[in-house]
Amino acid sequence: MTLTTPGLLFPAISLLLLAYTNRFLVLAQLIRELNAREGESIRPLVKAQIDNLRKRIRLIRRMQVWGIVAFVLCTSSMFALFVNVSLLGIVLFGASLCSLTFSLLLSLYEIHISCDAIELELQNIEKKPQQN
Repeated sequence: MTLTTPGLLFPAISLLLLAYTNRFLVLAQLIRELNAREGESIRPLVKAQIDNLRKRIRLIRRMQVWGIVAFVLCTSSMFALFVNVSLLGIVLFGASLCSLTFSLLLSLYEIHISCDAIELELQNIEKKPQQN
């Protein structure tokens, strides 16, 4: 294995972390808007949304942590390969791939929860009276 092998992951991990940060920022903005809109009382639908948002924020934080761990392990792998400790470099690269995979699986779960939030909104719309 050469230095270029783990180097191939750098752009992918960087873009992934950027996507996770964007998801986090969108949720943070949504939470702020929800807080400003609701005022002193909370409707039952909003309570369900809050639970969903809290779960998603926690997941995104874990996604980011595992993405960063993957990045650090990938960098460490490159360093090990640079100083000719090939076995350590290979092991670190494998650990980096495992961390990245775990981060992506968490992302998949977060997308599933995001769809649940949209389903809550659709159910709320369906409850409203129809206009003729």
